[in-house]
Amino acid sequence: MTQEQAEACYQKDGQKAKAQAIVDVLESIAYQSDTQEVLSENLSILRSAAKRAGQRELFDKCLQAAKDGGVDADDMNGLEWRFHYTLYDFTETEDPYREVFDQPTAFLKKRALERISIEAARCGCRGFKGLYKAFENGMRKGNESSLTLLNPSDFPQQPIELECGEWHCDSTGVSKVLKEREEFACLHPIMPVERLVNIDTGEEKLRIAFCKGKYWRDFIASKRELFDSTKIIQFSALGVSVTSKSAKLLSEYLCDVETLNPDIIPETESVGRLGYIGDGSQFSPYVDDLIFDGEANYRNIYDAISPSGDYTTWLTEARKCREESLTAQIMLAASFASPLLNKIGCLPFFVHLWGVESGTGKTVALMLAASVWGDPDIGQYIQTFNSTQVSCERTAAFLNNIPLCIDELQLSKDSHGHSKFDVYQLAQGVGRGRGNRAGGIDKVPTWSLCILTTGESPIVQASAGAGAVNRVIDIECRASESVIKDGFTTSSVIKQNYGFAGKHFVEAIAAEDTEKIRVRYQELFKQLSAGDSTEKQAMAAAMLLIADELSDKYIFHSGKVLTVEQISGFLKEKSEVSAGQRAYNFLCDWVVINSNRFQTSDNNGEFWGKVDEANNKAYIVSTVFRKALTDNGFDERAVTSWLRSNHLIEPDKNGKNTKYTSFEGHYARYVVMHLADINEAEINFDEVDLL
Repeated sequence: MTQEQAEACYQKDGQKAKAQAIVDVLESIAYQSDTQEVLSENLSILRSAAKRAGQRELFDKCLQAAKDGGVDADDMNGLEWRFHYTLYDFTETEDPYREVFDQPTAFLKKRALERISIEAARCGCRGFKGLYKAFENGMRKGNESSLTLLNPSDFPQQPIELECGEWHCDSTGVSKVLKEREEFACLHPIMPVERLVNIDTGEEKLRIAFCKGKYWRDFIASKRELFDSTKIIQFSALGVSVTSKSAKLLSEYLCDVETLNPDIIPETESVGRLGYIGDGSQFSPYVDDLIFDGEANYRNIYDAISPSGDYTTWLTEARKCREESLTAQIMLAASFASPLLNKIGCLPFFVHLWGVESGTGKTVALMLAASVWGDPDIGQYIQTFNSTQVSCERTAAFLNNIPLCIDELQLSKDSHGHSKFDVYQLAQGVGRGRGNRAGGIDKVPTWSLCILTTGESPIVQASAGAGAVNRVIDIECRASESVIKDGFTTSSVIKQNYGFAGKHFVEAIAAEDTEKIRVRYQELFKQLSAGDSTEKQAMAAAMLLIADELSDKYIFHSGKVLTVEQISGFLKEKSEVSAGQRAYNFLCDWVVINSNRFQTSDNNGEFWGKVDEANNKAYIVSTVFRKALTDNGFDERAVTSWLRSNHLIEPDKNGKNTKYTSFEGHYARYVVMHLADINEAEINFDEVDLL
């Protein structure tokens, strides 16, 4: 259909003739259109002509008549009455929103919402779903006045009018007659005003509003708590007038009213965490009209992930720090890398700044990385190591794809100076499975993020397993080379200006071709793997490089990006990662330090074995060997297996790892360990990955 043909319909004399012409055209395009694209295009042309001719109302009536029976749907070959929309339609008219709202079933409405939101994005209108939600709420409120409520609520200044069924609701509170006696469920106005549906779990919660004195207040709670008389009493701490006697009635009232008003109580999507939600196309908290319904303990962090101040001021300071310090550039790259882990499919990893000297700028560098997403004040977004492992795990699950920032490792140390922090617990990206009182198992928390930490010492000990060492990029900070040159100025600027870059970055990578990002990541990973570092170290480094490239492309625009050579200097070699190699080095040093224990003559202390200097061997009593390893945090069986695999201990003729022999009357089982130079031994560092 052409524009001229469409306009001819509205040039007929008389409304009846025009209506007949429009109906004839509608029937023609319905029966003769071969594809949905052709039908939608013809309908859009006919509607546009109606707008120009001032006959939109006539067109709508004719279209409705066609839908109601003028055109048999079975003869349309499965095609539907759909339109094509322009940016003008989305921003200046209600047409696309009304098409969704008028769908007859929930399925058709959901399908139309998804289809038109895609079309809106192509036209340059972002946030269509949020705009539709506002339109829908407005339509519902407009329709409420037409509803006839049999027993409406009559609270003073009530936020919404609800059907109350058998309950009496006025300024005195909520009550109903039981056995000819009035019983009160609550002594002040209280009512559900919003239904929240969690995007992840589908769990429904209610926003409860109540009035004590002059003002209405509200809180969010799950239906399991509100509709259980043994749990609803906890809300007395928030100011709700409920006792053990009235709890059952109040639970019953809230359940009844929520059930009686399915179309009046507005429904809103909610989320209990940060990061990617749904199918990954949205990122919390950067979604319009999305409400937080998570635990109150995390409200502070959720509120901290928001912009404040001036973006240009933050950007100027961040650029300066990035250009002055390689370490600051790496910390910023790690912050931007966090949401990329989910897209590329990589494991979480640590970037840890440490140094024994004060004033190196470790904490300010961590604050700079945190300011990408939100308020960098300690205790707002940034956490400290003064917390339990369970707390760290749950915080990581809450942040989900936003970096976890933890300051001051020394706060996790016990009275003996040993850190209680477990790198594995966070680096796996999966929390501990836990049972519940009902006899079932709680949902296992998961996360995919970077962990940025600081401290006065390395985060993994010398005896830590290879897996833990593998997942950490340690960066030592010295006072002679401060991470942040002017810590006071930088700290002052980012405390007042923050939270813009993270949102811009997430929006930018959403439009990027994910496959191209993966291909570039693989290129960098291969280059890094060609060196002497392990695959996990190369994986983390490649993530930092690709994040730095993308952040420079979309945020900093400096042309200065991290190189493979620069990041390689911070990666550990395979020999450093191998727990077996580190245990062997320890044993060699241990033999030297305790050389007096390995002498058979004039031994005034314990006898631990014998050193054969001619053959560079140490004969170590097996019990002493095991004790030395276990006392220093090594797994004796794993280390012994590694030593044997690399031909550093001699088995006996029966294949055992110890030999029964004696030295000057000291009969025992000895571990015979070679003390040859490590470069002469044929060692395969990847053969055994010790945990």
